[in-house]
Amino acid sequence: MISIQYVLIIHEVENYEAWQKVFHNAENLRKEAGERSYQVLKYENEPNKIVHFSGWTSIADARAFFESPRLVKIREEAGVKAPEFIYLKLLESGVL
Repeated sequence: MISIQYVLIIHEVENYEAWQKVFHNAENLRKEAGERSYQVLKYENEPNKIVHFSGWTSIADARAFFESPRLVKIREEAGVKAPEFIYLKLLESGVL
């Protein structure tokens, strides 16, 4: 059984629509690197403040992907400003 681990990324983008296009174009890269699920959210009153919450095969896979020179360049092209990466290990989950 594969244990999914999580990454929470909070960042501001110059333009959401431009960022979204780059994000979707990188879907295969993310999948090959180990991303298994994602959610994209925005701050209620800040349309360019984005939260990317994703499930990964491992924290090591996620860290290697997000910290790679290739992703640094892609983030720059997408207009990402000062991303904050939070790597999370699942302790418990449920549905109520």
